[in-house]
Amino acid sequence: MTKHEIAAMLEEIGTLLELKGENPFKTRAYQGGARALEAMEADEFAARMAAGTLGELKGFGEALVDKIGKLHANGRLEFYDKLRAQIPDGVIALLEVPGLGPKKIKALREQLGVESPEALAEACRAGKVAALAGFGEKTQTKLLEGLANRAAYAKRHRWWDARAVAGPIVEALRALPGVRRAEAAGSLRRNLETVGDLDFIVAAEAADAAAITGWFCAQEGVGEVTARGETKASVRFAGGLQADLRIVPEAQFAFALHHFTGSKDHNVAMRQRALARGWSLSEWGLVPDAGEGTAKEKAERGLSLRADTEAELFAHLGLAFVPPELREGLGEIEAAEAGSLPPRLIEPGDLRGAFHNHTTESDGKNTLAEMASAAEALGWDYLGIADHSKSSVQARGLDEARLAAQVASIRELNASARHRTWLFAGVECDILPDGRLDYDDATFAALGLDYVVVSVHSAFTQGEDEMTRRIVRAIEHPRATMLGHATGRILLRREGYKVNLARVIDAAIAHRVIIELNAHPSRLDLDWRLWRRAAERGLLCAINPDAHDTAGLIHIEAGVRVARKGWLASDNVLNTRDRAGVRRWFAERR
Repeated sequence: MTKHEIAAMLEEIGTLLELKGENPFKTRAYQGGARALEAMEADEFAARMAAGTLGELKGFGEALVDKIGKLHANGRLEFYDKLRAQIPDGVIALLEVPGLGPKKIKALREQLGVESPEALAEACRAGKVAALAGFGEKTQTKLLEGLANRAAYAKRHRWWDARAVAGPIVEALRALPGVRRAEAAGSLRRNLETVGDLDFIVAAEAADAAAITGWFCAQEGVGEVTARGETKASVRFAGGLQADLRIVPEAQFAFALHHFTGSKDHNVAMRQRALARGWSLSEWGLVPDAGEGTAKEKAERGLSLRADTEAELFAHLGLAFVPPELREGLGEIEAAEAGSLPPRLIEPGDLRGAFHNHTTESDGKNTLAEMASAAEALGWDYLGIADHSKSSVQARGLDEARLAAQVASIRELNASARHRTWLFAGVECDILPDGRLDYDDATFAALGLDYVVVSVHSAFTQGEDEMTRRIVRAIEHPRATMLGHATGRILLRREGYKVNLARVIDAAIAHRVIIELNAHPSRLDLDWRLWRRAAERGLLCAINPDAHDTAGLIHIEAGVRVARKGWLASDNVLNTRDRAGVRRWFAERR
């Protein structure tokens, strides 16, 4: 295992021990060991493991060192396996309920016998949770809300996770004998932030269909085959994600791909457009609306217009090609007819760097130098460091002295020319409950930061008017450069806080403040539905991964995908500019 994987395992062991009610000192030893590993340079960790000197460091007792050594060497730990087996799966599932941590779960188990989300819901509905010390009516209500959200979201999956499953399947399908073309369709292809299931469209001859469906149903990770026919199959993976396969003749591939990409509203509008021109559009083809037989029968008789690509399909209906991301029934067909679609949507390769990233100075898992090296490996021209400010105590936020020291380290690293990637010095500054920023004006003046990301990390339950005033006041501060994760939502887990985003966007445009598109797969915030109109009015975007480790930098691709759904081009995004262009923008903003 790597250093970060071992740290994650130690953190999980600490959580499991806490669920069991073990000695708090023992629990904290594992959690402290995890934090110490995360803060350690990769080179130092490798050297100490090789030399067997990890135990010389404070906090690394003999038992902990032994377990780290086994994980590092073998990737397995019998102690963990036995511990995990002692905790029911239902109890682990309780950790997914917002507002529940190990201590509260332990209390629920001991006092009410709650060992699953279902049992918790029953206890809440009976009013038993409110009667427990340390809970109360308010907590019980929040737990019920969290359980309801968990149930509502249970059938959906993050786009990033679904893409990780779908990508290898598409590649494997394309490599099968007899497969002419293969693509993923559905909400995954439209880059929707969450995905209900996967759809795969394959062009192949009927003689090869049985072998293709056979491979699809037998592939690794399939937990259940829910349907299987000659040209169709449905499976469910162990993680709960369902996948459907459809095999069509190559002449019908473009029509099937378009149909099963959706969305429903887009398809309805396209069918209506076809009917108005005397045609019937379906997954089978574009056939005359008049005459005997179904669309499938007409297509099989060769009556369909030919379309080798989706672009040709759109052209038959007098439309420019509509990229899959825009097919939501939100004016894309009218724009395609009028020639007013974006000439080119933003691409991942357009980005030159990003600004919202964390290091071990706050709650990140990699050092400044490690983050710089990772950005350089990605070919980025620059990387912005924005660790948490002092009020984010839970994230080891930086006080004035620590932030000043970090700024000095950034300037020193740039001067050393050790990395081709330039480092911009920023901070993710908490917006306090009354809208003030976490540092005073004198501190900002003394630090000489390149930029400031302002974000809400507390008091999420404020009413809409109060939260809106709070954020607008922060945007109006002359030091505010960009607003981070505008609604605070966590996809599939937590709704965003109540805020009037129209007023927030108005304020950002008026005060020339960027709103970020937070690219973390669990956030993708600001929502894509708001970007088209906001960008047309002049709002500038920054696509930021909110990376807390080097691996998190690649999440920026998820942000680009969402930006495309929001009709954004490269000109709408600050971090498509080169380093000189960004420096000019920062200087002009100040």
